Amino acid sequence: MSDDQNTTAAEPAPAPSALPAKPIPWPQVGFAAIALFAVAGLAMAWLSHSRLLSLEQELVRRQASSQGEASEARAQSRQAQDLSRDTAAKVALLDARLAEVALQRSQLEELIQSMSRSRDENVIGDIEASIRVALQQAAITGSAEPLVAALRQADERLARSKQPRMEGVRRAVVRDLDRVKSVSVIDVATLAIKLDEVARLLDELPLVASADKADALQSVRERRAAKPAAKPAPLKGQEPGWLDAANERWQEVWGLVWGEARSLIRVTRIEHPEAMLLAPDQRYFLRENLKLRLLNARLALLSRQYDTAQADLRDVQALLERYFDPQSRKVGVANELLRQVQGQARQVVLPRPDDTLAALTAAVPGR
Repeated sequence: MSDDQNTTAAEPAPAPSALPAKPIPWPQVGFAAIALFAVAGLAMAWLSHSRLLSLEQELVRRQASSQGEASEARAQSRQAQDLSRDTAAKVALLDARLAEVALQRSQLEELIQSMSRSRDENVIGDIEASIRVALQQAAITGSAEPLVAALRQADERLARSKQPRMEGVRRAVVRDLDRVKSVSVIDVATLAIKLDEVARLLDELPLVASADKADALQSVRERRAAKPAAKPAPLKGQEPGWLDAANERWQEVWGLVWGEARSLIRVTRIEHPEAMLLAPDQRYFLRENLKLRLLNARLALLSRQYDTAQADLRDVQALLERYFDPQSRKVGVANELLRQVQGQARQVVLPRPDDTLAALTAAVPGR
């Protein structure tokens, strides 16, 4: 091929216009194209190879970094697992302690509530027992003082406790206390003292049969009380007042004689003739009989038998009006005392503290 080229090159080139057209050397063109393509392919292969090498390097680098990151991630995951296990253990421990604390709290609350309920129940039980005992004492003695004292003590105790659920009980106690205090109760002790005073006066009361003698003695006492004061001693040179002394003595003797004379005859109207026929021994038994009647009335008052006491007092008052002098001041005092006892000796029904007992029953659940 090189020889042909040299031969071709040594020959003079004909004029273009004169030379005939040569055929295109397709094989050479093909070889050139193939060579060109081969070069281009080699270049592209080299480029591809270099790119592949760079990619491989990049992949290796990335693989190495990913392996490092993976190992680091595995280490971190192991740490996270360990931390999660520790956290789970701590959470489980905290849950256990929280459950224990919640259980202890619930037990403590139940204990406090039970203690509070037991304290309130004890207070309610004590108040109810004291009120029932006071009711029995009031029924026995007939006085409202035991019930009033028990209700006041219950009010003070409820005020000190300051429990909201006890306010209803306290209001009921206050209502019952006001209702009991509004009832007028018989003072048996005062009535018994009045009957004792009447019994003491019986020995001093004048009878109708001995009224004249008592009047005479009373007139003598009045004259003696009205006796003028002693005159002063006469001065020197004056006569002694023996005439005045003799005159006073004579008036005194004359008063006694006149009183005795007046007692011999008496004109009066007698409502009950049998009162003038009492013998001295009968007078003694009359007074003793009246004392026994007063004693029976006193015992009836103490035992709350007011009908029996009223009957005995009426009998005593009738005997006083029949056999004793109605004009005497002591008889009037005895009659007045008997009327006071009769007016006050009556049956009084004490109100029951039903509101308080109902409130106490409702304050305790399950009763």
